[in-house]
Amino acid sequence: MSAYEGRLELTWTNKTLRLLANDEGGYEWVAPADYRVAEVRLLDEVVAIGQAGRTRAKDNLLIRGDALNALRSLSRLPEFAQEYLGRVMLAYLDPPFNTQQAFAHYDDALEHSVWLTMIRDRLLQVRELLAPDGSVWVHCDDEEQHRLRLVMDEVFGPNCYVATIIWRSSDNSNNDAKHFSTDHNYLVVYAASAEWKSERLEPNPEQVAHFANPDNDPRGPWFDGNPLNSPNPRENLRYSVVSPQGVNIESPPNGWRWSRDTLDEKIRDGEIRFTPDGTNLRRRTYLLDHKGLPASSLWVDLQETGHNRQAKAELKRLFPGSATSDLFATPKPERLMRRILRVATRPGDIVVDCFVGSGTTAAVAHKMGRRWVAIEREADTIENFARPRLTKVVSGEDSGGVTALAGWIGGGGFRVLEVAPSMFAADAGQVFLADWVTNGKLAEATAAQLGYEYHPESPFSGSRGRTRLAVIDGVVNAAVVRLVVGALGDGQRVVVCGTGIDTEARPILRELRPGSTLRKIPAALLDEYRSARQLRLKADEPVRAESPAMTEVTE
Repeated sequence: MSAYEGRLELTWTNKTLRLLANDEGGYEWVAPADYRVAEVRLLDEVVAIGQAGRTRAKDNLLIRGDALNALRSLSRLPEFAQEYLGRVMLAYLDPPFNTQQAFAHYDDALEHSVWLTMIRDRLLQVRELLAPDGSVWVHCDDEEQHRLRLVMDEVFGPNCYVATIIWRSSDNSNNDAKHFSTDHNYLVVYAASAEWKSERLEPNPEQVAHFANPDNDPRGPWFDGNPLNSPNPRENLRYSVVSPQGVNIESPPNGWRWSRDTLDEKIRDGEIRFTPDGTNLRRRTYLLDHKGLPASSLWVDLQETGHNRQAKAELKRLFPGSATSDLFATPKPERLMRRILRVATRPGDIVVDCFVGSGTTAAVAHKMGRRWVAIEREADTIENFARPRLTKVVSGEDSGGVTALAGWIGGGGFRVLEVAPSMFAADAGQVFLADWVTNGKLAEATAAQLGYEYHPESPFSGSRGRTRLAVIDGVVNAAVVRLVVGALGDGQRVVVCGTGIDTEARPILRELRPGSTLRKIPAALLDEYRSARQLRLKADEPVRAESPAMTEVTE
């Protein structure tokens, strides 16, 4: 018997590494356990706009920061994980298309590898957030589309591939094109499960043009033509029918679709009628019963899904007086997002866009009654486009796009959050705590890394089940251990983290509360990154985390 090795996959330079985004817009290759990509960042409040609720995790969120950090925070910070982990119905990604302008400072030999690693890392995070009946849509063009399919096969599994939608993105052809005028983009769609089903769409005017009601049928417009024959030979369904004109109508070769009694009932109800000459039967299909159709994979109706020039015009109306060159360079039309949301979501569902740009996805989701999370790395893009645009949506000042189609008049609100800086700093290869985190934020940041829900209640900083967390910005000695243990409830244990540890503290903690742990930071957190399950995300290891916590800490 032959032995088989390996599997079908796409390989690329530095595939086993992660990409660290820097403030200059570039990337650095690092190991998966590097604290700069493994750390769980805090999400700091910036401002609440409109009718924001009392619980920020339940609000619409506009997050400034790199998508990799923001997505990890949504799935690992307990406050947000309980709202988003496994509950996102639609993730829409419109990343840089990797044209000559993207990652220009990298060698050509690395350019595709940089893009593939960037998109792979974010898809792995998205996979954790998706609901079992959710889907992910990635917008791309011909530059990376064929490689993207293979990466998404690895992350989600080839059985979860749904479709590649062709969207006509231009309303005019390029007459100067050397070979072909490229007038389309792609939407590559995968689902969290192979059982995913799209929402059905109401038929458009062309699809219902053949419905009419010439005889004022009380059930409304109809058309003839659906088959009356059984799909398989059925001897008991072979019988003749006599028309009012006395014509004997023989059954089709396989027999009728229904028994004689059922067919007679349908004739009495008018669903099936005789032709005027009485020689045949016709079955009426009513528009009333037309429940909608699955979306086509060819989106070329510019009225239905818009085009790039229309998207620019929408921004121009939102920001009057701005020069075209000052507008966001690659917006998407609201009609396109409306179609995506109609196919993939229902009102109240959660939508995530981790390359939000000018804010189209969030704006349309808001108008259509969906909850949304919009993530954008560039602060200028948020301040100049996304935030003012979404503010206008909330206040009812945005009358363009799909506002009229959605019946939107304003309302709701959102919060602006910011991905916090790293809690670590480095010098000459040594990693230590950053200055900002030692001034009152150490406990919250540490709780985030260890997966504890942060709720300060001296001397504790958080809890997870029956385990309490105590974070000491200083040396943990015997007196500190006795104070912390004395505050524990029956059956509880504690993880004590300190920036320094006295040699007497550990045996005393063991004696007073067996099973409790004493850890020194930042070293203990860096060790956690090297062993944490979240760093071992692979395409063949589906993640449906049962808890936002990292691995249980041990001594």
